[in-house]
Amino acid sequence: MRRILLVAVVCFFATAIAAQAKVYRLGHVVNEKDGFHVAAVKFKELVEKRSNGRIKIQIYPNAQLGDERTLLEGLQMGSVDFAVITSGPISNFAPKFAVVDMPFLFKDAKTAYRVLDGPIGKDLLKELEKANLKGLAFAERGFRNLTNNKRPIHKPFDVKGLKIRVMQNPVYVDTFRALGANAVPMAWGDCLTALQQGTIDGQENPVNVIYAFKIYETQKYLAMTRHTYAPAVIMMGLNLWKQFSPSDQKLLLKCAQEAAEYERAWDNGQEAKQLDFIKAHGMTVTYPDLKAFRTAVKPVYDKYRPKFGDYLDRILKAVNQ
Repeated sequence: MRRILLVAVVCFFATAIAAQAKVYRLGHVVNEKDGFHVAAVKFKELVEKRSNGRIKIQIYPNAQLGDERTLLEGLQMGSVDFAVITSGPISNFAPKFAVVDMPFLFKDAKTAYRVLDGPIGKDLLKELEKANLKGLAFAERGFRNLTNNKRPIHKPFDVKGLKIRVMQNPVYVDTFRALGANAVPMAWGDCLTALQQGTIDGQENPVNVIYAFKIYETQKYLAMTRHTYAPAVIMMGLNLWKQFSPSDQKLLLKCAQEAAEYERAWDNGQEAKQLDFIKAHGMTVTYPDLKAFRTAVKPVYDKYRPKFGDYLDRILKAVNQ
């Protein structure tokens, strides 16, 4: 009799908890092979486990909820709950956030992590609140490299005249214009179609994207320019954030940071294997003279330094410590 009563009580509380659970939608624009999905899955697992199932997350990959600009607008309006988004488009909503997109800003990933996980990164995430967004943690898109279908890239002159897709971000546009390219701002989904149709010559992305989206099938040349380190942000709408209790807010921040660090480690562990695969599937890989590239983009620093308040100087000081 006691056992029956105990089972009944357990079932009652389990049903009550399940009834209280709410499912939140998390969107990203890439496929299930990509690091963004790895971060999303880890975040989902951690949140659901540590909330004892009270907070459930359903993941929508492959731009099912829209491109990154649409996701950001959805977070603001509440039609999207969580997202993993590349830093580039975020600057259209929080202009100072574009400081992280400055060319050749971080010498390596370790330096980027130190800056973004520290006080500067926390202040940048705070900037998002002005746009009714809440940044939880910096995950990773990675160091971006240039692909094209015209010629191998060894020096800045080789970029001249190439029609290159860039993210919808003025820093990216000005960086590639400084290199002499015809920079074309374009959503990622449109870029894939344009590459297939040959209406653009190339694009720029980390190795993990070139691998996951089989860019080697439409592009002949990969230049390891590592011109920009692109973080990604695990984020949510600010209005939704305010609906959570302080304890759940703390839980979300902790889970996001752990998911971000997990994805970074996964990402770093994949690059060498992915690059070998890309080479084996026909791409010619070059390693350009980056000193010449840094010199070519100096006008971008002259233009944007006044726009970022003290963020750029703070980062430059931090990376040189």
